[in-house]
Amino acid sequence: MPRLTETDMDEICHKQSVLIVDDEPGNAKILVELLRPSYTVRVAVDGAKALQVARSDIPPDLILLDVVMPGMDGYEVCQELKADPRTQDIPIIFITAKDSEQDQIKGFNIGAVDYITKPFSPVVVEARVKTHVELKIKSELLKKLSLRDGLTGIANRRRFDEYLTYVWDFSKRESLPLSLILIDIDHFKLFNDNYGHLAGDACLVQVAQTLDNSIKRKTDLAARYGGEEFGCILPHTNSDGALALANNMSDNLRLLSIPHVHSGTCSWLTISQGVATVVPTRDTRPDTLIKVADEALYRAKSEGRNRVVCLALDICKT
Repeated sequence: MPRLTETDMDEICHKQSVLIVDDEPGNAKILVELLRPSYTVRVAVDGAKALQVARSDIPPDLILLDVVMPGMDGYEVCQELKADPRTQDIPIIFITAKDSEQDQIKGFNIGAVDYITKPFSPVVVEARVKTHVELKIKSELLKKLSLRDGLTGIANRRRFDEYLTYVWDFSKRESLPLSLILIDIDHFKLFNDNYGHLAGDACLVQVAQTLDNSIKRKTDLAARYGGEEFGCILPHTNSDGALALANNMSDNLRLLSIPHVHSGTCSWLTISQGVATVVPTRDTRPDTLIKVADEALYRAKSEGRNRVVCLALDICKT
């Protein structure tokens, strides 16, 4: 079972934030005073501002959303939030004077987790907010565990695939370079055969942590790609930057001096790496970048292993 780090727990246990969306200053003030002792509270007076806050670098953990507002109403705001991968997991509680059964059904159908009618009871608001914030914390905890490799503790293949899709779309919109490094432990089968599977597992953990610790930016991701193969996704990174990181990872692994006398390449454990970089366009796809990095890795292994190969950018074009 994957374990949570202290950083994970700090992120989960931080003071949760609530966004109140209401064009009536009196209602917003009451809710702010009610929730501020327990939560970080922000206020938006219309739908456009609510979307801006929700899509910011520090999104809210929960949204209290009025339905009747000038311009974009609460239902429209909710639909936009649920259609956006960046905000679709933020729980939304409608808090409104529209109290018919049809209104409540509509709210739930478009993605709200709860529905509170005005005039509201402070006790009810506090209880509902507390319940859904706690549910979100538990959901985030389970998601973190589901995206973590059980043996090595770094990101797993599912997280790799999800993140590559996300940064691909972002890099395409912003016309930014995106690099990928695929890494393979040299002669790992011989390592397992001669040192045993327990030693092999310990080796995988050491390699994974070394790769993960070599990455300095929060936007970069090291993941276990499969077996003894790993991948590093590097947004906003050109081929020179990716090559420098790949060499740094090789150097850091060499410092561990893990014995591998049966290697045939070196008496110490080594890795082969394939690097590919592209500025995504409509004519390229994430699987193309993976294919090119894989080809670079194949060349690194066929040329003698314990090396980095970086392929030309034009190979990434479809």
